[in-house]
Amino acid sequence: MTITEPRARPLAPARPARPPAGPECPPRGVPWPRWRRPTRSGWIVGAIGVLTALLYSWNLAGVGDANSYYTAAVKSASVSWKAFFFGAIDPGSFITVDKPPAAFWVQGLSARLLGFSTFSMLVPEVLAGVASVLILHRLVRKWMGNPAAHLAAVAFALTPVAAQMFRYNNPDALLTFLCLAAAWALWSALETGRTRWVVLSAVLLGVAFNTKMLQAFLVLPAFILVYLVAGPPKLGRRLLQLTAGLGALVVSSSWWVAIVTLWPASSRPYIGSTTNNSILSLIFGYNGLSRLFGNSSGGGTGGPAGGGGNFGGAPGWLRMFNVENGGQISWLLPLAAVGLLAGLWLTRRAHRTDHGRAGWILWGGWAIGCVAVFSLSQGIFHQYYSIQVAPAVAALAGAGAVALWRLGRRQRWLRWVLPAAVVASAGWAVALLDRTPSYDAWLRPLIVLGAVLVAVGLWLGDRLRSRALVLTAAGVAAATLLAGPAAYTLTTVLHPASGPVASAGPTTGSTGVGPGGASTSADASLVSYLEAHRGSAKYLVAAFGSQSSAPIIIASGQPVITIGGFNGADPAPTLAQFERLVAEGQVRYVLVTNGGGGPGGGFGPGGASGSGSAISQWVPTHGKEVSTTSSDTGSGTLYDVSGA
Repeated sequence: MTITEPRARPLAPARPARPPAGPECPPRGVPWPRWRRPTRSGWIVGAIGVLTALLYSWNLAGVGDANSYYTAAVKSASVSWKAFFFGAIDPGSFITVDKPPAAFWVQGLSARLLGFSTFSMLVPEVLAGVASVLILHRLVRKWMGNPAAHLAAVAFALTPVAAQMFRYNNPDALLTFLCLAAAWALWSALETGRTRWVVLSAVLLGVAFNTKMLQAFLVLPAFILVYLVAGPPKLGRRLLQLTAGLGALVVSSSWWVAIVTLWPASSRPYIGSTTNNSILSLIFGYNGLSRLFGNSSGGGTGGPAGGGGNFGGAPGWLRMFNVENGGQISWLLPLAAVGLLAGLWLTRRAHRTDHGRAGWILWGGWAIGCVAVFSLSQGIFHQYYSIQVAPAVAALAGAGAVALWRLGRRQRWLRWVLPAAVVASAGWAVALLDRTPSYDAWLRPLIVLGAVLVAVGLWLGDRLRSRALVLTAAGVAAATLLAGPAAYTLTTVLHPASGPVASAGPTTGSTGVGPGGASTSADASLVSYLEAHRGSAKYLVAAFGSQSSAPIIIASGQPVITIGGFNGADPAPTLAQFERLVAEGQVRYVLVTNGGGGPGGGFGPGGASGSGSAISQWVPTHGKEVSTTSSDTGSGTLYDVSGA
């Protein structure tokens, strides 16, 4: 018997080593994927971003000088680093504008990189708008899912005041973006419980403070409340984290203020819109308590002292719905309010750290805080301030529609609430459109028809348990509720507005400035004459108020004294200081505007302070009228004071 040894099996080829599984690697046993194709939701998000970019950048050149007061500061920032840092209105850094300079830093850097133009000044605003829409989508998606996120992002992009301000050079665009970025960091803190995200959120709010001062802090109570309620760590650690965030907020908010305060007043610009050349007065006075309680003492872009009603209507709980503000922001406020109540009811028994309830607290607190302050402010209030509440309204409207649907599914006797909310919002849209009867008259009956179809479609879809019918009704509802703001937004894009108090949509007859408002421009012959005869004077000219000085600064890029700041109300310079500037040869020409006044409301030279008035009386007495064609162009009367 022959014993044979078993035949050895051939060795299997060794498998190539693969890296350990990690965040960027698939789990073991799963083949490496090819390039991952975007999901349907990804394509929708991309389309929303592209359409927002096209919408906000279309016809951008038509905006012209936008708010020439701030445009002059951007032009100066692109010429002088000192003017850049302090936010001065002219390259000679004589006086600052009435806001901190963070927004003008961004616009000034863009102008330095691309060359000063309307496009280079406004492209950062457009990018801030696109980024804000995408951040809002991301936050709502994490909170309530894709359908709510899509609705919220589109609603925000089509909010008329957002379309106006993300195509404009006021600081509100950057302010809104920074508040949303801070909310993103805060949401990351809710997800992870890590201190660094709390600190980052506080730092971003500090940057927002250096964009528009105390208005940035309107969202702060909601941020603190939501982290106290829903933060993952225990209460003691949450309090320590918020304390660390408070420290970061103080540092990031106050570093620029500290530098300006400690800088010798003789070598920095006068702080505009103050009576004592103090940045603290600007923070807590003109841009602070005066906004809440009136009796503003500064010049600034707000207009007369305590004149909030001139631009935003009379204070009161319904201010966001009045003639001045309704078309800017209130289209979806009814749906957002009902949705907030439904969301809080659905999550009333949720766990402390539940993200669903945290989202309602965050966006509800954001909206309520901003609406309350804006509605009850006795001082200066402009329509465009409401852009700060627009993200919260859009988030609550998008998520609220989903919450109302879920509420009807859970409690059958409440199925009527969603169609009722849609009908009520559509009715309010018709009421808003009725304020301008000649504007797109065909739109109102279509909105009424759409609301009826939505109510019937939702009722039938629920009765027949037809998913297709429900989805169709939801699409019609979105189109119906967004038709009004979309029309206002398209009007804003196709007919850009200019001026310091520009508003979105068609003019209502009471706002005074709307699409198509004229942009101020300097007289070319006047600028040419000044440049040719300026001699050794430091300043090209001295002019009363920013309406006279800003166009010259924009056209020439030269130092110009803006007597009295924005509208001539600031005591800068005094008559004695002006006489010294003349004696030293720093000023040769003075432009006395015909009729006087700044764009804030038609004030004469000198405004309330009296120093400008004294200078305007001194100039014709001690100066010589320049007999050139440039003095007869409507810009005003030009005087040569070199022989005074």
